[in-house]
Amino acid sequence: MLVVAIDPPVREEKDKRIDILVGEVDEYVSGYKIGIPFILKHGKQGIRRLRRLTEKPIIADLKLADIGDIMSTTVKHLANTGVNAVIAHAFVGYNGALETLVKTSMVTGIGVILVASMSHDGSREFIDKHIDEFLDLAVKAGVEGIVAPATRPNVIRYARERLGGSIKIYSPGIGIQGAEPGSALCVGANYEIVGRLITGSKNPGEAAREVREIQLKRWSKCHG
Repeated sequence: MLVVAIDPPVREEKDKRIDILVGEVDEYVSGYKIGIPFILKHGKQGIRRLRRLTEKPIIADLKLADIGDIMSTTVKHLANTGVNAVIAHAFVGYNGALETLVKTSMVTGIGVILVASMSHDGSREFIDKHIDEFLDLAVKAGVEGIVAPATRPNVIRYARERLGGSIKIYSPGIGIQGAEPGSALCVGANYEIVGRLITGSKNPGEAAREVREIQLKRWSKCHG
């Protein structure tokens, strides 16, 4: 239900000691998302450190967008780090790209999550115009999930109608970008990705607890 994005920017003292952050929020979250800023700063050693701190899933948000061999090699480098899934762009297509990536994911046990839409306004300029193709591609490739923004609930609702219940929907954009906790869950998302609202707080544990509480209340209201 709640995935915490622990990339910078975070409060500096928390960034220096990831163990404190995870220790405060772990009981309230379903997993963690790390991206290129985290990996560049902490390296593979940092990912392994995060894995030692939690048993929850770890998603590497690399926004992979290359030919299949390059994406496959990248994922292989993440093997044995504790990463459970990677995020890749759908626009690279299936043949010679996502087909190869998904095959590697099956070997490594690292799942694939495709970007179907993004939370910033620019997503409407190009990415959103191809959402039907991206959703079809998610089904064809047999990926674990897609990314659809909490800032545009109509996109989540549409994706859920198209995908049915077999593919998970991860929704960023909660908090700083304007969407309310629980709002994406009400229209079909499985997980809401929350970053600065929690990691930028003076008390991340309390912030995570509050977000989780709001999610549960809104979920109960929406789904009875």
